[in-house]
Amino acid sequence: MTQQPFSRPGAIDLSALKRPAPAGPPPSQAGAGPAGAAGAATGTSAYSVEVTEQTFQSALEASMTAPVVLVFYSPRQAPESTAFARDVATAAGEYDGRFLAALADIDAAPGIAQAMQITQVPLMLILLDGRPVTQPIPGVASLDEIRAMFNQLAQQLTAQGITARHQPRAAAGAAQDGAEGAAEDPRYAPAEDALAAGDYDRAVEEYQKLLAGNPADAEAAAGLAMAKVLQRTASVTDAAAARAAADASPDDVDAQTLAADLDLLDGDVEAAFDRLVELVRRSAGAERNAAREHLLGLFAAVGNDDPRVLKGRQNLASALF
Repeated sequence: MTQQPFSRPGAIDLSALKRPAPAGPPPSQAGAGPAGAAGAATGTSAYSVEVTEQTFQSALEASMTAPVVLVFYSPRQAPESTAFARDVATAAGEYDGRFLAALADIDAAPGIAQAMQITQVPLMLILLDGRPVTQPIPGVASLDEIRAMFNQLAQQLTAQGITARHQPRAAAGAAQDGAEGAAEDPRYAPAEDALAAGDYDRAVEEYQKLLAGNPADAEAAAGLAMAKVLQRTASVTDAAAARAAADASPDDVDAQTLAADLDLLDGDVEAAFDRLVELVRRSAGAERNAAREHLLGLFAAVGNDDPRVLKGRQNLASALF
């Protein structure tokens, strides 16, 4: 699954939903009636909703608080898309409100498919402030791949100071009118507030406090690693010059680690990893250890379940041994 940095394309056009629904299903859905209860994909996640033509606007408005992961699926056209939608709901439920999964069964809600011009399922969009912030993501992915994508998106949100959370839904699959209110996890609020204010030194301190109290807190560990990346790059005024300096001095540990941090923040995760793996391969002694430790920090920032981290670890092991 391709993972992309957030951007700000145009708003979603809902004008088609304001027109009367077509008398029959679209040609691709001929003979398909509304999906039954067995087709619902929300499962038991407190952070997922099954949207209808009547509640679709509410799902979009919820993205004014925090990202909404909008998934289009069809039990009749693509039965595997229902399991995919359910996996997205499961993954969203693991992030304590950072994401809300909004699942649209286009068999039951053909008007949504028409308004959004859906030509294939499954299809996923990430929405923020009522707008798509990634290109449409087609196709089925495994639960582990979905979790890896969510992990990267969560880190990008933190880096951009977007820390609000959705409130849990009263019941899985129950759509609520209006936008969701913000609900920040109090454990992370001081660190996230510091990130939002651009006070990366304080953010590092707050995450370190969380880890001192609970060394197994994976979200705090990832937050600390990303806060350190932001702390190290805060004074960089010319990223292109920093990369040029690294290219001119391939064995300069400080230049290479800074360039790797900048690669990571630009979303070029594999380039960041490869840069430091090759530095480890070429260096020895204290310099090699410094490059290795820095790379491990970047692994933590991206997330240990990310497939690119798993590949990076394999490459690091090859470089070391």
